[in-house]
Amino acid sequence: MTAADPTQEPAEPGSELPASGRRPTGRDVARLAGVSQATVSLVFSGTESGHRVSEATRHRVREAARALGYRPQAAGRQLRLGRSGMILLAVPNILGPFFGRVLVGVHEEAGKHGLAVVVSSGWGSATLAEAATTSRFDGLLICSPDDSQLGELPSDVPAVFLDADPSAPSGGQARPTVELDVAGGMRAAVEHLVGLGHRRIGHLRSTHSAYTFRVRQAAFEAAAKGLEVVELGVTLNEGQRAARSAAHQLLSAPDRPHAVVCDDDVVASGLYQAAADLGLRIPADVSVVGMDNIPVADLLAPPLTTVDLPGEALGRVGVAALAALLRGEPVVSAAPLETGLVVRNSTCAAPADGD
Repeated sequence: MTAADPTQEPAEPGSELPASGRRPTGRDVARLAGVSQATVSLVFSGTESGHRVSEATRHRVREAARALGYRPQAAGRQLRLGRSGMILLAVPNILGPFFGRVLVGVHEEAGKHGLAVVVSSGWGSATLAEAATTSRFDGLLICSPDDSQLGELPSDVPAVFLDADPSAPSGGQARPTVELDVAGGMRAAVEHLVGLGHRRIGHLRSTHSAYTFRVRQAAFEAAAKGLEVVELGVTLNEGQRAARSAAHQLLSAPDRPHAVVCDDDVVASGLYQAAADLGLRIPADVSVVGMDNIPVADLLAPPLTTVDLPGEALGRVGVAALAALLRGEPVVSAAPLETGLVVRNSTCAAPADGD
C-alpha cells in the first residue's frame, strides 16, 4: 500500500469560484486547480515540503493563484510562529561594484535589527513576486530596479525601493523609497567641466530602462543646455567591452570632445582603455568624469574625478526603513541622499580653442 498522495481527493477543477469582491482563499485555489487544499498549503509552505508535490501540480496551483489574485503571504504570516529573519536584497547585477557598496551598508544595518541578508541578481518581477509570497523572506529591498520590476509585488509584502522612482506604484500602492540625488551629482559633473572652460562635451550614457538613468539623462541635458554635446549609448550589462567600443567611436571622431561625462565609473574605465588605444592622454587630451566613486576610481591612472553616490548610506537607510515596516510602523520616503563631486586628476582646463 502506497503512502497517501497530498494531491488526492481534488475538487472539481473550476468549481465554486469566489463571488465577485470576496478575497480568494486557498480553498478557492484548490477548486480552480483541481487539487486538495492540503496541496495548496504544501505549494505555498515556503519549506522543502513543497517538493512533495510534482512540478506540474505546483505550476497548476500557482497559475490558479495568479488567475484568482490569491496572495498567500498574509495568511502564511498569520500561521507562522515567527519570522524567517531573512530579507532579500535584489540588485540588477551582482558584479556591479556600486552594488557592493550598497551591500556593505545593508549588512551593517541588518545586523542591528537581527536580520540576515540574501542577495539576488537579475530577478524579474515574477520571480520577486514568487519569492515574496512563499514566506521565505520577511521583506524585500529592491535596488535600482528596471521598469519591469515595479508592478507585480503583492500589496501586503513589506518592500523598500532603493535608488528608484518614489512616485511609481508597486502592487497598486506607493512604496517607501530611498533616493540618491543623482540629478544633483550629474549637474555638479557638468558644471565642473564648464568651469574648466569645456564647451564641447561628450556623454557615454546608459541605455538601461531604469529610473536612475533617466534622471541622470534629464539632468545632463539641462546642465549641458547651450553646449555642443556628443552622446553615445552604452549597454551597462556588457561592461567595459561595450564602454571601450563606444568610447573608441566617440574619441575617434574628427571633432571629438575634449571632455566626457560617463554614467558610471565602469564606463569611465572603458574610456580610459579607449584613450590609451588611440594614444590620447587623460586629462591633457580628454578630461573624464565618472559617477559612483567605486574603489577602482582612485586606482585608475590618473585617479578619476567622479560623483560619489553613497551606496553604504543607501543600504543602511533602506534596511532601517524595512525594519520599521516589519515592526508595523508607518514609513514615508525621505529626502534624497546627498551626493558630491570628488575632484581628482582626470580633469583639467580646456584647450586654448575653448573646446
